[in-house]
Amino acid sequence: MSADNSTLLDSLFSAPLCDGWSNNTEGAVYHLGNTFLFLGYMGGSGAYGCLFIYGFLTPAFTCLALWGWMTMCGLDVFSWNLLLLLACLAHICHLLFRLHQEGIRSEELTALYQAVYLPLGVPVEVFKEITAAFESKVVELKAGEAYALEGKTPIDQLSFLLSGRINVSLEGQFLHYIHRHQFLDSPEWESLRPSEEGKFQVTLTADEDSRYISWRRRRLYLLMSKNRYIARLFSVMLGYDIAEKLYNLNNKLYIKSGMLLDIRLPSLYHGGPSHSQGPRQSSTGSRSPQHWCSDPELPSGEDSTSLVLEDFADVAGSLMDYGSERDYLRRRRWQEPSTTIPEGQSAAGPHRHAQTVRALSSKRSITDRGAV
Repeated sequence: MSADNSTLLDSLFSAPLCDGWSNNTEGAVYHLGNTFLFLGYMGGSGAYGCLFIYGFLTPAFTCLALWGWMTMCGLDVFSWNLLLLLACLAHICHLLFRLHQEGIRSEELTALYQAVYLPLGVPVEVFKEITAAFESKVVELKAGEAYALEGKTPIDQLSFLLSGRINVSLEGQFLHYIHRHQFLDSPEWESLRPSEEGKFQVTLTADEDSRYISWRRRRLYLLMSKNRYIARLFSVMLGYDIAEKLYNLNNKLYIKSGMLLDIRLPSLYHGGPSHSQGPRQSSTGSRSPQHWCSDPELPSGEDSTSLVLEDFADVAGSLMDYGSERDYLRRRRWQEPSTTIPEGQSAAGPHRHAQTVRALSSKRSITDRGAV
């Protein structure tokens, strides 16, 4: 055994030097194959990086197999390159199958994932679990068709708008729009506990041809109870959606003085003169108290103003009477009274957070009718 090892070492390190280098070069097929081989090993990691590597190794071993068959006339050279070629083809088929299984088949759902879930860092596997909860079905709503009717449609699902625009109204009065990539009924979803039932307090009508997806209430609750990550994801998305609706309802707060503020905060609504009033009085002059119509009682037993506007009730004047938002907030902080929560009433009931959007909208529609 030692004699064989010494013979091998002698043949490796004591081989005779080449007397002369051949001037003959291999054919173009050989050099083309090595060029593909060089480019193939420049690929990256991941599934698409592997596709890049095997995509170049396949033509490389094809060229080398042809070179071994036609130029070298060596069965061993041809056989090894042919085996490497088949291995590359097998890897490519396996990668394509994995990408097909793990990918999102629908173009609309792919666009939804890239626009909404990918920026949040949601893996594709989790998104597929979410889409499986509504069976990857997209519902179409023609212009003029109603998604929900106030006082009639039960709250038994959660919908997300993919395209189009939805008109939200209360007793025939326009409140606001719901645009693409927004929840249709996030306030209603948050207003009820899993064991409670309720009906819509507003009417949702398609302003144009729209498409949306819907999760059944019980099935989505079951999914969130099993997957804590999905539960937190929906909590963040619903909270952001409700905050976005609140912002849209008050997006005209900071307008120039002398115009009627198109806002949903009744305690700030007198910041500009109405059509039936004269010029705006000076902030230093006498100011008559404003009387507002009270809304019908909400299902939670609270007035809609008390839900979100109680912090502004004791502030004299409006935001327009102060030089800046900082002065206004400082004045509000000085005048903020100490409040106590009545016995038996929680600081934030199950309906309080979710009724904010609808309460603001309801108050605005009532004040508009009173102004007319």
